[in-house]
Amino acid sequence: MLAKNMGLIDRVLRAVLGAGLIAWALAGGPVWAWIGVVPLFTAAVARCPLYSIVGIKTCAVSKA
Repeated sequence: MLAKNMGLIDRVLRAVLGAGLIAWALAGGPVWAWIGVVPLFTAAVARCPLYSIVGIKTCAVSKA
C-alpha cells in the first residue's frame, strides 16, 4: 500500500470541493463539474498522485 501524502485539512477541503462540484453537476450544472469525483476520491484515499510527482506532503511526519 502506498503511503498517505495528504493531511486532514487538505482532505477536508478536497472532500467539500468535490462534493460541491458533484452536487452542482447533479443539479443541472455543466458536465465538467463531474471532475469533482477526483478531489473526492483523493480525499478518501489520502493520496494525491500530483503531490507524489512534485514531492509535496501535507500530512504530519511520523517519528518512528
